[in-house]
Amino acid sequence: MKNSLPLLPRVAAVFLCATCGLTAVAAHSQDWAKAVLNKSPRHQEWVKVTYGSRTVNAFVVYPEVSHKAPVVLLIHEIFGLTDWARSEADDIAAMGYIVIAPDLLSGFGPNGGDTSAFPDMQSTTKAVSGLDPAIVTADLNAAADYALKFPAANGKLAVIGFCWGGGQSFRFATQRKDLSAAFVFYGPPPPTESLVGITAPVYGFYAGNDARITATVPATKDAMAAAGKKYETVIYDGAGHGFMRAGEDPANTNAANTTARTEGLKRLEALLKGM
Repeated sequence: MKNSLPLLPRVAAVFLCATCGLTAVAAHSQDWAKAVLNKSPRHQEWVKVTYGSRTVNAFVVYPEVSHKAPVVLLIHEIFGLTDWARSEADDIAAMGYIVIAPDLLSGFGPNGGDTSAFPDMQSTTKAVSGLDPAIVTADLNAAADYALKFPAANGKLAVIGFCWGGGQSFRFATQRKDLSAAFVFYGPPPPTESLVGITAPVYGFYAGNDARITATVPATKDAMAAAGKKYETVIYDGAGHGFMRAGEDPANTNAANTTARTEGLKRLEALLKGM
């Protein structure tokens, strides 16, 4: 693990994890993640978040704590709200946080379904990459507002995203003013001109073998510094894109992914505690 550089300007304003598609098969086969969810002692539930004429399905996990807890808004990968994304929500809840993970494909699947309605990973990734950013932002705001009203919530809000969701987490930070922190896992930065809207510290987690994303880190670090914003990054040597998922996948053959996941979780937990 080593500290990073900062992010290059975006060539195109797309928050798309194109290389995620290279690992679509691995992301699609997630019986191991489902097993993790089934063994969890924490309360998990599905809720419907409604605003205007739209309804968003969201997965919620509560921590086992005796006090009110901060809310963490989790944004899924380009693969949609998979079993792994929900198991990651459970992992974060285990740290002591209420986690809400909206399915941003709600209503956009076949017959008006969500992620689970798509027949294969290729159609899922195509649908996620084609989502309207304005609708994504509205969905995220609605999910965050919904969870902040839970009696068990203490009013604090953080956002975390992975891959495509990492880019969305960074972008959400430019628009949501009550964030306590934003966590970006191997996601691209938003346009430089939007960085002035950030009010929360942004923490980046990047892979050494992921030049498509990690090569953007130096310029974004410079841009964030110029805008007077806090942006701390770590690059995990030898790890590949999607290491948080790959690092616990039994089929993973890259030990650096496992190490990056372990160290990434430790860093995330420490930063969440410091909010």
